Amino acid sequence: MNGHFWLNDEQWAVIEPLLPHLGGKPRVDDRRVISGVLHRFREGLRWRALPEVYGPRTTVFNRFNRWSQRGLWQEIFMALSSCDDPPITAMVDSTSV
Repeated sequence: MNGHFWLNDEQWAVIEPLLPHLGGKPRVDDRRVISGVLHRFREGLRWRALPEVYGPRTTVFNRFNRWSQRGLWQEIFMALSSCDDPPITAMVDSTSV
């Protein structure tokens, strides 16, 4: 899809249970936001250069920061690394391995 990164259904099924489910006003889709965060780091982009397909840049940035403070990204990384169909590229602190 135009070079944009999207989690496939299997990858999403592995990490979706890890995500906080808060009540309140409707949120930008978590799958869309996580795909945007991963795309941003994979491509080495600045937040402001993130394609709009992933939702509002401030939303993607704010969710990344909140989940970083909670340690949620480590859980997501471990879950994706151990699924049957892990992403081809694994990154830690935007360093590709």
